[in-house]
Amino acid sequence: MSETRFHSALLCGMLALAPVVFLVSLFVTAPYGRYGRPRWSGPDLPSRIAWMLMEMPQLVGFAAWFVIGERRDPAALVFLGMWTYHYVYRTLVYPFLPRSSTMSLSVVASGFVLNTGFSYLNGRWLFSLGPERGADWLADPRFMVGVVFFFGGWILCASSDRILRGLRRPGEKGHRIPTGGAFRWVTSPNYLGEIVMWAGWATATWSLAALAIALVTAANLVPRALRNHRWYREKFPDYPAGRKALVPFIL
Repeated sequence: MSETRFHSALLCGMLALAPVVFLVSLFVTAPYGRYGRPRWSGPDLPSRIAWMLMEMPQLVGFAAWFVIGERRDPAALVFLGMWTYHYVYRTLVYPFLPRSSTMSLSVVASGFVLNTGFSYLNGRWLFSLGPERGADWLADPRFMVGVVFFFGGWILCASSDRILRGLRRPGEKGHRIPTGGAFRWVTSPNYLGEIVMWAGWATATWSLAALAIALVTAANLVPRALRNHRWYREKFPDYPAGRKALVPFIL
């Protein structure tokens, strides 16, 4: 099988995975954080190590596909910079924010495999197998709109992460209602930011490989955001009544 056919087959598999992930996630919440189930999800790892292991294929793999690939045009360099910017944060900064917990080995392993696939699909398509964008692509409306959504989503996600990680004092247990930032309107603005960011990436690159990330991300995070919303309402009688789960004023 040629690499082009393998890439296409893997891409079709990832696109088909999105509705499966969505349906499963409606009934089974991924076992990490407050939803951990150590009895069936394997032993736990410290979250700092777990996040680094899980996200490393995205940071290292994408750089490797750039080095192996033939593209060195301005658009390729910008895409490399955007991807690296996000995954340096997700792999080397986010795990060391103040709050810490554990993550099951099964989640880490599945995330590692999924991230390896996403890194390959996007890296090989952008730097070798897909159409060469060239410098003109940087002035295309799809690219400019995508970049705005990518970095806007990233800022929303990162700022919300920091609010969440700062809720507990050192050594403190239990949960609090997050406030400030986009938490004024929704329960999971960090998830909203992640979804918007990958929608921006899909628009900026205009590729099915990027769309696969956006769809699988949404398929995983939308049900989890709804579950978080129900959890807060059940646990805190004084939870803000006007706050939505994911999309302000809508969902």
